[in-house]
Amino acid sequence: MFASKGFRLTALFASLLMVFSVVAVDTAEARRGGSFGSRGARTEMSVPATQASPNATTGVQRTMTDSSTTRNATTAGAAATARPSLFGGFGGALLGGFLFTGLFGMMFGYGFGGFGGMLALLFQLVIVALVIGWFMRRRQQQPAMAGASTSRYEAPNAASYGGNAGPARNTGPRSAASARAGKRDEVGITDADLGSFQQRLVALQDAYSREDYAALREISTPEVMGYLAEELGENASKGVRNEVLDVNLLEGDVAEAWREAGAEYATVALRYESRDVTRNRATGEIVEGDERVTETTEVWTFVRRNGSDWLVSAIQQA
Repeated sequence: MFASKGFRLTALFASLLMVFSVVAVDTAEARRGGSFGSRGARTEMSVPATQASPNATTGVQRTMTDSSTTRNATTAGAAATARPSLFGGFGGALLGGFLFTGLFGMMFGYGFGGFGGMLALLFQLVIVALVIGWFMRRRQQQPAMAGASTSRYEAPNAASYGGNAGPARNTGPRSAASARAGKRDEVGITDADLGSFQQRLVALQDAYSREDYAALREISTPEVMGYLAEELGENASKGVRNEVLDVNLLEGDVAEAWREAGAEYATVALRYESRDVTRNRATGEIVEGDERVTETTEVWTFVRRNGSDWLVSAIQQA
């Protein structure tokens, strides 16, 4: 049955479908209609609802944060002490390759090849096990460097969330928005911080409209800067320019703020109005949007380290 022509074509179609489904990429717009950036260990977590954003916001869609780091954050670093699985990572990929090759070959009339083929497969599995064991022993023998982290963000512990880690910068009274957030604000966001967030909102939209890469670099993390630069490049290749003008903040609320791995994060819901139009670069003609003032609600995350200024770390549509 496995060697029939009809079954071979079906198996080939299923394999191609699987490959294309794996490599498919979401091309949703980044700045509006999507989300990008990082919220540290909370990147994949939903953002709590606020007065400015009544509905909870889903996790960040486009990010460079390792998803395993986010999961480890909820288990208090259990993965750091867990024994590596024999069939995970490199071993799983290698073993899976052998099994997939054998099964796929069997479908097309070759592969295991009877008892002798099975012995060959078992011999290959033994070799794989020996190779994996050698790699595991080398990993266990390598000394960890002092202060080194195995991922982009360190999994936070109780201290990093509790308030006695990271820069102690907030010396003023908590803002009214911070008071509304209650225990979700573990940093104590002040009115001065809220003023910085509003300034970053206006400055980023202005720099984006002027395509000022240097200004964007000064107020955002390298990851956010990368996504914005990518979008600006796509606009240039299409011969258009996106302008977000007359930005006016209407309402802002602290969704949550926390300390993690020596940094302070603040996720804030921002409801603002602006004129958002896309123009032809050569003629100035509006090709999308209009001159009317429209209202937008987004969730922005800011981060600061070692007493530095707040930087835009993530932008999500509420």
